[in-house]
Amino acid sequence: MATHKGSEGAVYVGANAIAEIKSWSLEESADTLETTTMGDTERTFVPSLTQWSGGCEAYWDETDTTGQGALTIGASVTLNLYPEGNTSGDTYFSGTALVTGINRQGAFDGMVECSFSFQGTGALTEPTVV
Repeated sequence: MATHKGSEGAVYVGANAIAEIKSWSLEESADTLETTTMGDTERTFVPSLTQWSGGCEAYWDETDTTGQGALTIGASVTLNLYPEGNTSGDTYFSGTALVTGINRQGAFDGMVECSFSFQGTGALTEPTVV
Protein backbone atom coordinates (compact mmCIF):
# COMPACT_ATOMS: atom_id res chain seq x y z
CA MET A 1 0.00 0.00 0.00
CA ALA A 2 1.39 3.38 -0.99
CA THR A 3 1.23 6.39 1.28
CA HIS A 4 2.15 9.95 0.46
CA LYS A 5 3.19 13.08 2.31
CA GLY A 6 1.08 16.18 1.76
CA SER A 7 4.23 18.06 0.78
CA GLU A 8 4.38 15.96 -2.43
CA GLY A 9 1.17 17.57 -3.71
CA ALA A 10 0.48 20.41 -6.11
CA VAL A 11 -2.47 22.24 -7.62
CA TYR A 12 -2.52 23.43 -11.22
CA VAL A 13 -4.84 25.61 -13.29
CA GLY A 14 -4.44 23.90 -16.65
CA ALA A 15 -0.66 23.58 -17.14
CA ASN A 16 0.19 26.34 -14.61
CA ALA A 17 1.09 25.56 -11.01
CA ILE A 18 -0.63 27.66 -8.36
CA ALA A 19 2.12 29.28 -6.30
CA GLU A 20 2.50 29.00 -2.53
CA ILE A 21 -0.11 26.21 -2.03
CA LYS A 22 -0.49 25.10 1.60
CA SER A 23 -3.33 22.60 1.25
CA TRP A 24 -6.18 21.43 -0.93
CA SER A 25 -9.36 19.43 -0.45
CA LEU A 26 -11.63 17.47 -2.75
CA GLU A 27 -15.07 16.04 -1.99
CA GLU A 28 -17.10 13.73 -4.23
CA SER A 29 -20.72 12.83 -3.54
CA ALA A 30 -23.68 11.14 -5.17
CA ASP A 31 -27.38 11.85 -4.93
CA THR A 32 -29.64 8.89 -4.30
CA LEU A 33 -33.16 8.09 -5.47
CA GLU A 34 -35.51 6.14 -3.25
CA THR A 35 -36.96 2.94 -4.73
CA THR A 36 -38.93 1.76 -1.68
CA THR A 37 -42.41 0.42 -2.52
CA MET A 38 -45.48 -0.50 -0.51
CA GLY A 39 -44.92 -3.70 1.43
CA ASP A 40 -41.16 -3.18 1.80
CA THR A 41 -39.82 -3.29 5.35
CA GLU A 42 -36.61 -1.36 4.62
CA ARG A 43 -35.96 1.67 2.46
CA THR A 44 -34.01 1.04 -0.73
CA PHE A 45 -32.07 3.46 -2.93
CA VAL A 46 -30.18 3.65 -6.22
CA PRO A 47 -27.37 6.07 -7.07
CA SER A 48 -28.16 9.11 -9.19
CA LEU A 49 -26.19 12.22 -10.13
CA THR A 50 -22.66 12.74 -8.84
CA GLN A 51 -20.82 15.95 -8.07
CA TRP A 52 -17.49 17.17 -6.75
CA SER A 53 -16.22 20.31 -5.06
CA GLY A 54 -13.35 21.48 -2.95
CA GLY A 55 -10.88 24.22 -2.26
CA CYS A 56 -7.28 25.15 -1.73
CA GLU A 57 -5.33 27.43 0.59
CA ALA A 58 -2.19 29.36 -0.24
CA TYR A 59 0.01 32.18 0.88
CA TRP A 60 -1.16 35.16 -1.17
CA ASP A 61 1.10 35.90 -4.16
CA GLU A 62 -0.03 38.77 -6.36
CA THR A 63 2.70 37.97 -8.91
CA ASP A 64 1.21 34.52 -9.65
CA THR A 65 -0.92 35.74 -12.56
CA THR A 66 -1.43 32.33 -14.21
CA GLY A 67 -2.15 30.41 -10.98
CA GLN A 68 -3.77 32.43 -8.20
CA GLY A 69 -4.60 35.20 -10.68
CA ALA A 70 -6.59 32.78 -12.86
CA LEU A 71 -8.86 31.92 -9.93
CA THR A 72 -11.34 34.79 -10.13
CA ILE A 73 -14.96 34.58 -8.97
CA GLY A 74 -17.07 32.82 -11.59
CA ALA A 75 -14.08 31.69 -13.67
CA SER A 76 -14.31 28.29 -15.33
CA VAL A 77 -10.90 26.59 -15.11
CA THR A 78 -9.35 23.20 -15.71
CA LEU A 79 -8.24 22.17 -12.24
CA ASN A 80 -5.60 19.50 -11.65
CA LEU A 81 -4.97 18.26 -8.11
CA TYR A 82 -1.82 16.21 -7.64
CA PRO A 83 -1.73 14.33 -4.31
CA GLU A 84 1.58 12.54 -5.00
CA GLY A 85 3.40 14.93 -7.32
CA ASN A 86 3.35 15.39 -11.08
CA THR A 87 6.00 13.03 -12.39
CA SER A 88 5.41 10.18 -14.83
CA GLY A 89 3.15 7.48 -13.39
CA ASP A 90 1.59 9.67 -10.67
CA THR A 91 -2.21 9.69 -10.39
CA TYR A 92 -4.05 13.01 -10.12
CA PHE A 93 -7.60 14.42 -10.19
CA SER A 94 -8.73 16.60 -13.09
CA GLY A 95 -11.90 18.40 -14.10
CA THR A 96 -13.54 21.67 -15.04
CA ALA A 97 -14.37 23.78 -12.00
CA LEU A 98 -16.14 27.06 -11.34
CA VAL A 99 -14.50 29.35 -8.78
CA THR A 100 -17.24 30.02 -6.22
CA GLY A 101 -15.37 31.80 -3.45
CA ILE A 102 -12.19 33.62 -2.52
CA ASN A 103 -11.14 34.54 1.01
CA ARG A 104 -8.06 36.62 1.82
CA GLN A 105 -6.84 37.27 5.33
CA GLY A 106 -3.86 38.59 7.19
CA ALA A 107 -2.82 39.15 10.79
CA PHE A 108 -0.03 41.14 12.37
CA ASP A 109 1.67 37.93 13.50
CA GLY A 110 1.18 35.83 10.38
CA MET A 111 1.39 35.61 6.63
CA VAL A 112 -1.23 36.99 4.25
CA GLU A 113 -3.19 33.96 3.12
CA CYS A 114 -5.95 33.22 0.65
CA SER A 115 -8.34 30.36 0.04
CA PHE A 116 -10.31 29.44 -3.05
CA SER A 117 -13.52 27.40 -3.24
CA PHE A 118 -14.63 25.62 -6.37
CA GLN A 119 -17.55 23.58 -7.69
CA GLY A 120 -16.90 20.91 -10.28
CA THR A 121 -18.97 20.94 -13.43
CA GLY A 122 -19.02 17.66 -15.30
CA ALA A 123 -16.96 14.58 -14.59
CA LEU A 124 -13.92 14.36 -12.34
CA THR A 125 -11.30 12.09 -13.87
CA GLU A 126 -8.28 10.30 -12.37
CA PRO A 127 -5.64 10.25 -15.10
CA THR A 128 -2.00 9.30 -14.73
CA VAL A 129 0.85 11.69 -15.52
CA VAL A 130 2.49 10.65 -18.78
